[in-house]
Amino acid sequence: MLLLELKILTLNIWGIPLVSSNRAPRIEAISKELSSGQYDIVSLQEVWSQHDSEQLQQSTASVLPYSHYFHSGVMGAGLLVLSKYPILGTLFHAWSVNGYFHRIQHADWFGGKGVGLCRILVKDQIIHLYNAHLHAEYDNDNDEYKTHRVIQAFDTAQFIEATRGTSVLQILAGDLNTQPQDISYKVLLLTSKMTDSCASDSLRTNECSRNSYTSASALAKNPLGIRIDHIFVRGADNIKADIIEYTLPFPERVPGQKFSFSDHEAVMAKLRLTRLPTSCGRNEAAVGNAINTEDVECNIGEDVCPADDAGGAIKGTEAVNGNGCTANAQSLPAARTAALNEALALCEASLLQLNTDRLLYYSAATVLFVILVLLIEFDPPVGLQTIYVLLKFIVFGVILFCLFMASIWNYMERNGVLQGKKSMEVMLLHAQKYEYFY
Repeated sequence: MLLLELKILTLNIWGIPLVSSNRAPRIEAISKELSSGQYDIVSLQEVWSQHDSEQLQQSTASVLPYSHYFHSGVMGAGLLVLSKYPILGTLFHAWSVNGYFHRIQHADWFGGKGVGLCRILVKDQIIHLYNAHLHAEYDNDNDEYKTHRVIQAFDTAQFIEATRGTSVLQILAGDLNTQPQDISYKVLLLTSKMTDSCASDSLRTNECSRNSYTSASALAKNPLGIRIDHIFVRGADNIKADIIEYTLPFPERVPGQKFSFSDHEAVMAKLRLTRLPTSCGRNEAAVGNAINTEDVECNIGEDVCPADDAGGAIKGTEAVNGNGCTANAQSLPAARTAALNEALALCEASLLQLNTDRLLYYSAATVLFVILVLLIEFDPPVGLQTIYVLLKFIVFGVILFCLFMASIWNYMERNGVLQGKKSMEVMLLHAQKYEYFY
């Protein structure tokens, strides 16, 4: 029995005040596109300006009258949900690790990132929309945030599992900053039993040639671009969700301009939900993730991409048989175990690095304290009194920073990593024995 059809769109709007190029005209153009009435639920990231948030909500109110912005951290979480249907409730879960406060140039910590949930009533059915923006990868060769992102991915999967409730469909739509071959992607999909709505590996959503903001160096390094913006879905035990269309719906350029809508591409998935016969419920499927991506139509403008090109990505945890019933993928426990073991190895390495960092910061503080004592004991040369005073203040400030990083911050990050590690160990210990409950 057909329940409903939904069009879900996600877009990182690149709305960083004073940093993002052409922000004002792009926000106006995005608002106009979203006002077309083509989309049922819109999940936006990097909405860092209150003015931009209000503009997007007001400009789309005629077709997307319900909205919610998730506030968190110093700058706000940057997550905005627009919906054609009533949002009955919201919940925000902040991640235990989220970058470093002293890396001001990266600023992820100031965003207070996490995953936001909107409970949406669609034709008497409850849909859970999860909006998230995982920590960015700033250096692929030396990714110091890899462990943070893995823990965020696992934490998000557990949050989705814990809040599923009676919803007929769970949708995670956002800039997840992880590609299909990455450990964060594998951990998130395998532990949440969600399905990637994109069935083709030929689509790219960031640093691709069609985007005007892609730098020449990024194209030279990776001419095809990367796919880090995702829509993951999971149906309830007795619900079958068919992904019937997957597109990059926005034009390559803002109409009349030479620039794109954002440095990311918008992604849209059209879903069709049907209720399965009782015989295809949990008793036969074990875990009812009834998702079908075999017949999905993937488009970029007018280009049609092969729907069966998986490209090595994890497309889901169950296969759909000819009767529409689902069967567990036999490789799931083994793949999940491998992914969790790899994630745990990253956590162990991070904990060792934290111990090393603590010793280095304490050592630096000790050396600087000796220098400060010498500066206090010896009289400054004639004419350099002011410079000496400033130097003392600078050295004292650096000492305080080193002590803070070696103590308070080190223990905060250590506990955050430990929490993620312990949670993974719990799943690894019990998942295979109690597979029915996972």
